[in-house]
Amino acid sequence: MDVNGNKVKPFLRWAGGKRWLLPLIENLLINHPIDKYYEPFLGGGSVFFHIDFQKAFISDINPDLINTYKEIRDNLSLIIKILGTFENTEENYYQVRDNHNSEDKTYNAARFIFLNHTSYNGLYRVNKQGYYNVPYGYKRTFNIDFENLKLVQSKLKQSVIYHRSFETIEEFINPGDTIFLDPPYTVSHNKNGFIKYNQKLFTLDDQVKLSKLVDKIIEKNAYYILTNGAHEAIKKIFLKNNSNMIVLERQSLLGGKNAKRAKIEEYLFTNLPRS
Repeated sequence: MDVNGNKVKPFLRWAGGKRWLLPLIENLLINHPIDKYYEPFLGGGSVFFHIDFQKAFISDINPDLINTYKEIRDNLSLIIKILGTFENTEENYYQVRDNHNSEDKTYNAARFIFLNHTSYNGLYRVNKQGYYNVPYGYKRTFNIDFENLKLVQSKLKQSVIYHRSFETIEEFINPGDTIFLDPPYTVSHNKNGFIKYNQKLFTLDDQVKLSKLVDKIIEKNAYYILTNGAHEAIKKIFLKNNSNMIVLERQSLLGGKNAKRAKIEEYLFTNLPRS
């Protein structure tokens, strides 16, 4: 919710989003009011937009994503005007996608939102030169909820927004703070091995670094919620003596349009007391 109690929805399509997890997050936080909130793997921000806090510190290593959040906070009216100039056609999509050298941060934020909503599956992928290279998605409609974007802006004004790696939040954490950690999954679902792409994006060594950050959070008498893939390697890294592990099971559509729904497992670790 925003400061006036209005429900805020994520405005981006984001792989690995946690909308499905919100009821459990609510239950974990039911007797835990949040003063300062940290989310260093922001992505689409499902949890950030859903929960209440006094002040948030949000970050991600994706510079285009963080620029978009900052520009919505600071220049939303101009973003809305620029979005109105884009057309949901294959020709216009590739014209916008290939305009990757603009130094106009506000235009780049509008471009990011447009590409996210009209690309194939809303993926974020760049080539070796760092240029977005996801093909056109052939979606029939391109509708942005501008009223929700205004609520998004209101919530972002409660926040400090950084472009940085997750390790850097350690020095800012104080007793009683709450941290939500949703890293890229190094392992695939159902304990069936490692994700080759994400081994480059977020390695098993990165998982160990993240575990050390969790140790620091606990030492500082702060609170954390961590989601991760279900795998014995992850369990071994993150299951600590004073933390709980919850096995989450959900259904997911795997393998494209004609695929069947399959149940997948994920882990949630937390030192919040169970209600």
